[in-house]
Amino acid sequence: MCLSINIRGFFMPQQGRVQAERLNPMQQMVKVSQSQKLLSWRQPGQAKQSWWRKHQLELIALPAGVLILIGLWALVTLIGNYPVFILPGPLLVFDKLIEIVADGTLWFHTQATLTEIMGGLALGLSTATILGYILAKSPILERLAGPYIVASQSIPAVAIAPLLVIWFGSGKLSKVLICALIVFFPVLINTIVGIRSVDPGLKTLMRSLRANRWQMFIWLEVPAAMPVLLGGLKIGGTLSVIGAVVGEFVGADHGLGYLINLSKGLFNTPLLFAALITLSLISLTLYLIVTGLERWLLAWRR
Repeated sequence: MCLSINIRGFFMPQQGRVQAERLNPMQQMVKVSQSQKLLSWRQPGQAKQSWWRKHQLELIALPAGVLILIGLWALVTLIGNYPVFILPGPLLVFDKLIEIVADGTLWFHTQATLTEIMGGLALGLSTATILGYILAKSPILERLAGPYIVASQSIPAVAIAPLLVIWFGSGKLSKVLICALIVFFPVLINTIVGIRSVDPGLKTLMRSLRANRWQMFIWLEVPAAMPVLLGGLKIGGTLSVIGAVVGEFVGADHGLGYLINLSKGLFNTPLLFAALITLSLISLTLYLIVTGLERWLLAWRR
C-alpha cells in the first residue's frame, strides 16, 4: 500500500503537467516557438558563413560569366581580324567608355533615359496594379474589358511610338507613355493572378474574425499576392528599358537610344557598344534592386 502511494505520488505531478499542457495549447505553441528560436540561433560568425554558403554561387557566377564573355569576345576579334566598324575589341570599347564618361557625354544621355524609365515604371506599375486589382475582384468586368486590353497589346510598341510622338511631341512625355505601355500588360496579368491566388480558406477565416475590406487587403491579399506582384515588377523593370530606347529611336535629341542611332549613322561601333553596355547595366541594376526588395519583403516565407 505504501509502495502504491509512493508510486502515485511520484507520477501524479507529471500526469498533471501533461493534462495541463493538453488543456493549454497556447502554452505549447509558445514553448515550441521558443525551442525553434534556440535551435535556429547562431553565432555571428556562423550566420556569415551560412550566408556565404547560400549565395556563393550567385556571387561567383556573375563575375565569372562576364569574364568568360569578354574573353570570348577578345578571342573572336583576334582570330577574325574584323574591322573596327564591324566588331571592335573589348579594349577599344573600354577606351571609348572611359572617354564618354570623362567628357560627360555618357551621363548626359544616361540621366535622360533613366528619367524616362522611372516615369514609365511609376505610371505603368500604378495603373496596371490598380486596374488589375479591380479586374481580379470583378470577373464580369474582366470578361468585358479583357478583349480590348489584349487587342491593345497585340500592336507592337514600335508601331505606336510614332503616333505618340506626333500627339505628345518628342519630349519626355511620349517616351514615358511608351515605357508605361510596355510595362502595363505583364504587371496587369501578374496582379490579377496574384490577387486570385489567395487561399479561399484564409478569406473565410478573416471574415469569421470580422475583418473589413481594408484589413483583408492589407493583411491577407497583399502578402499572399506579393511573390507574383514582385515577379511582374522584375519583368516590368527590364521592359521599361526597352520602352525608353524604342521611344528615343523614333524621335529624340538625347538619351541612350539617340546615342545608339547617332553612333550607327557615324559607323562609330565602339560608341554603340558603350551605349549597349550602359543599357545592360541599367537593366541588371533594376533587376538586382527588385531581387533585393523581394528577399526583404518575403523574408517571412523562408
